[in-house]
Amino acid sequence: MQVAIVKYNAGNVRSVDCALRRLGVEATLTDDEKTLREADRVIFPGVGEAGTTMDFLRATGLDGVIRNLEKPVLGICLGMQLMCRHSEEGDVDGLGIFDVDVKRFRSARHEDKVPHMGWNTLTQAHGPLFREFTKEEFVYFVHSYYVPLNRYTAAVTDYIQPFSAALHKDNFYATQFHPEKSGTVGERILKNFLML
Repeated sequence: MQVAIVKYNAGNVRSVDCALRRLGVEATLTDDEKTLREADRVIFPGVGEAGTTMDFLRATGLDGVIRNLEKPVLGICLGMQLMCRHSEEGDVDGLGIFDVDVKRFRSARHEDKVPHMGWNTLTQAHGPLFREFTKEEFVYFVHSYYVPLNRYTAAVTDYIQPFSAALHKDNFYATQFHPEKSGTVGERILKNFLML
């Protein structure tokens, strides 16, 4: 199986690569259109800022490549947010795969810190990424922006308010949390993605 990790100006690609190696998968880190199109699975991870990242994707043509991929694609954290229509971070339009906007957390209480950082539970998880999930599971988050609940929501987490912990539409899957940093639960999610 050929797995490609999208190479662009956002961090965190190495931890995704290491998580895949633990599953016995040698992924290719690439920004080459042909390689991305021919891969069996594509992972679009990211830690960074939405505005400058979208500028880079547009300048290199990766925005159109990702949007038109026909194999299973997994967006992680910023990758998930950039797959949405618009983000309040940088007031920037995203790839528009998911027809929903990304909002900034606004804490009403002192104990609600932003960014949301640490372990939290997944609820209402359904769909192929969560095959054989029988109870609420803990996963690892680091984010200041969130995707509201919508018709694409595939899992929910409650921090300040309920939000989309995962999304799914056609061949596009996305998680706000970091499966590569979520221990055995994250490994199961990555494994389920590879088995699609």
